[in-house]
Amino acid sequence: MLQEVEYLLAFCYTKAIKNNEMKRNLKTMSKKLDIYLANLAVNYIKLHNLHWNVVGKSFKQAHEYLEEIYDATTESLDAVAEYQKMTGDFPKASLKNYLELATIKELESKEYKIDEALNTVLEDQKLLRDLATKIRNEADEKNDFGLVALMEDEVAAQTKRIWFIESMLK
Repeated sequence: MLQEVEYLLAFCYTKAIKNNEMKRNLKTMSKKLDIYLANLAVNYIKLHNLHWNVVGKSFKQAHEYLEEIYDATTESLDAVAEYQKMTGDFPKASLKNYLELATIKELESKEYKIDEALNTVLEDQKLLRDLATKIRNEADEKNDFGLVALMEDEVAAQTKRIWFIESMLK
């Protein structure tokens, strides 16, 4: 009987340690997801700015492509925030929070030539891809398969956009 009690106590202690470790991991990942979410939100507004204000000979194609990207960004924004909710976190949801956390910077409201707009989007897509890759790799180390899958989808989409934009700029 004493052996069973010792085993049960050891099991509970191990579970408590793992539970605390999971909570710390979630808190660390939560901060990174807050930054990623903020970058998506600022990027979303920035893409609208470029979509509305792009000018040039291939205006229609650039205008429509920028709309395609901001529509996809809406899906990403929602997926990341919903993941945070599923894991017991409360996603940031104010422009003030986003501007404090984001590493992507806003743009002035003015006309942008197509190459300038595309280069701006390219730079932001690379930043988002790199951040998503870091989050994915850390989530993999912590066996957070849901977050790994989410970030792999993000990386794949951004990698394809980077390829498209680089091809458009040649």
